[in-house]
Amino acid sequence: MTSEVILARVLKSLDEDKAEDVVQIDLRGISSIGDYMIIASGRSSRQVVSISEKMVDRLKQEYGISCKLEGKDGGDWVLIDTGDVVVHVFRPEVREFYQLEKMWLPAGASGAK
Repeated sequence: MTSEVILARVLKSLDEDKAEDVVQIDLRGISSIGDYMIIASGRSSRQVVSISEKMVDRLKQEYGISCKLEGKDGGDWVLIDTGDVVVHVFRPEVREFYQLEKMWLPAGASGAK
């Protein structure tokens, strides 16, 4: 299973569940935490948790990937670690506060998908 296949399924899952402001960051050659980082928003805590749970279920069912999931209980920021693709799903206010895009994207890049 390549990281590109996982990335494509993660992006499709986010689209299916109406995630907003999806940003894709290529980490290859930059960090050892994974090949790609995805940052997305849900409109509410409930949607953030739902997006995350459905993604984990889809990856398990379709590819046999057991993901690590953190932050589900709070619903403000959920981290899904597939091994090759790291996904952050935020409520908009929390995403604005942490501004992960600014830490990981090169200056001037948007990463929007």
